[in-house]
Amino acid sequence: MTGDDPEDHGDHGDHGDHGDHGDHLDPGDHLDGAASAALLDPAQGAEFEAVLTFLKESRGFDFTGYKRSSVQRRVVRRMQQVGVSTFAEYLDVLQVDTEEFTQLFNTVLINVTGFLRDPEAWRELAEQVVPGILAPKSRGDSVRVWSAGCASGEEAYGLAMVFAEALGIEEFRARVKVYATDVDEDALATARQATYTDKELQTLPSGWRERYFERAGSRWTFRSDLRRSVIFGRNDLVQDAPIGRLDLLVCRNTLMYLNAETQARVLRRFHFALNTAGVLFLGKAEMLLSHGRLFLPVDLKRRFFRKAEQVDPSGRAMSTLTRSPAAEPRVEGWLEDEALLHSPLATLVITPEEIVSKANRRAEAQLGITTREIGRRFTELELCHRIAGLRSSYEDVRRNRTSLWQHEAEFSRSSSETLYFDIQIVPLQGQADDGVAVALFFTDVTRYRRMTGELQAAHRQVETAYEELQSTVEELETTNEELQSTVEELETTNEELQSTVEELETTNEELQSTNDELQSMNDELRERTAQLDHANDFLGAVLGSLRTAVVVVDGELVVQAWNGQAEDLWGLRPDEAVGRHLLNLDIGLATDRVRPLVRDVLHEEPPREDPLRVEAINRRGRTVRLAIGVSPLLGREGRPDGAIILMDQTDTAPA
Repeated sequence: MTGDDPEDHGDHGDHGDHGDHGDHLDPGDHLDGAASAALLDPAQGAEFEAVLTFLKESRGFDFTGYKRSSVQRRVVRRMQQVGVSTFAEYLDVLQVDTEEFTQLFNTVLINVTGFLRDPEAWRELAEQVVPGILAPKSRGDSVRVWSAGCASGEEAYGLAMVFAEALGIEEFRARVKVYATDVDEDALATARQATYTDKELQTLPSGWRERYFERAGSRWTFRSDLRRSVIFGRNDLVQDAPIGRLDLLVCRNTLMYLNAETQARVLRRFHFALNTAGVLFLGKAEMLLSHGRLFLPVDLKRRFFRKAEQVDPSGRAMSTLTRSPAAEPRVEGWLEDEALLHSPLATLVITPEEIVSKANRRAEAQLGITTREIGRRFTELELCHRIAGLRSSYEDVRRNRTSLWQHEAEFSRSSSETLYFDIQIVPLQGQADDGVAVALFFTDVTRYRRMTGELQAAHRQVETAYEELQSTVEELETTNEELQSTVEELETTNEELQSTVEELETTNEELQSTNDELQSMNDELRERTAQLDHANDFLGAVLGSLRTAVVVVDGELVVQAWNGQAEDLWGLRPDEAVGRHLLNLDIGLATDRVRPLVRDVLHEEPPREDPLRVEAINRRGRTVRLAIGVSPLLGREGRPDGAIILMDQTDTAPA
């Protein structure tokens, strides 16, 4: 990992919902004389600081952590483009033109995409934040992470590797989902490929590249079995609903592009999306100046924040319900009892002495609390033992005097029926020395839990269908990645089924293109085969038309051609002669007489002008006189590769 110096590597964040872009200040800018004078003029220092202060207060983006000279050069460059000469004039432009913020940020910051940018913050994430997220979870509990503004994917895959290091590969695949979103479809397409060069991976810790990436030619591809846990999709932070039930939300240097009202709206959505113990990870320069009630700092220097426990819709912190009896209108006791008795929620009231004092009809119907339980200690009820964690939650409320929720608590009412409740445990007002009375409200969420189970079953069916589809195209690496990302995106929206169809159509087009290329190659091969057959037929016709026996041998005297006249003379078919050594043929010719002629030709000596005349025994056993001539078989370089032997029968010798 590299350092944080913005002069060298910059802060590392996102531009306009484009996540893992580093914010890099270029130290090599050169300005003209007027600009250089502005940089060196001490009188403008206060005006320049006023610009930085305005950016910090209006957009929550703090440039004061950067080297002044680098920031000042960039701001002056933008001033030249706008046509103003002083920082005071440029401050007026920023106050009037809200679009100028984006232009200024794009001028000051240079996009540098990379893995684990801002290493100190990522080290804090791996060593402190992630263990803190995992510690309260039971083995098997899911972990949900959102990379908002993922750009080309480095941030999302970096988060996957950090959690894989913390949990191990098998636990990571079973428990973790990393949702990565961006508004840029081109960036998402690049991220889904998950391929990077050696240079792009050089910032990873030792061993991570070999552990989490696979070599693919000259590039590295993120492991396909881990890739299934990283789900990419389009999401506009300003307009679209957030992903919910998150343990970690990473959104680095995106908020700086939004005005104060939009920032507030996005942060309220972030607050809603996070679990109670969820953590928000921002860019190095983002401060959350006006939203401290939504999020509380965990590590302000490295920009880690946790969700405030209770916030009303307007963003104000809410305290535990405590009311003064004097401030409330008096209500007759029987009316309070009737209201409690007919409440649609199963309700129990526990005295400061931990005695069950009241239970309504819904509690009797759903929880089995009858009049026999009234007056007993709450912790002795069978209910406390049949709902996991209820007793400890009740004791936490008494001890801390703060409300607590227990979601989807399982209650087996009988061997054949199980109910699920959202339980709210609320401390009631009382004297300081009297202890704490507690009310428990049980909201039946069984139907919603069953619907969730059905959705999960449907989701498993979709995943099974996806595995079957993947097996049919596993040898097509690029197509497989596209189909994989399509099936994974079914988890976020049903509308992406159309995307699956479109990607399958693309695959079919690629296969059709491949088939067309293969068809063209086959046509060329057929044409060449036809030409070769024609040439062979022509050569066979020529050799067969000669009245002279023709034998062609290579440099090792192995027969390469044997025409019909040679078959008629010696009684050997071409398939019996071709491929055999000339001197090993069982024919009635003294081949040792022919061998010197062939040797002379192969040694590039001039062939004999007059033929060799010999007597031989033909296939009929008759003595014949032959005139034998030998010519060189010349190769491409003009040198003999073999010899052509012509055997012309002059007459038949007398028997």
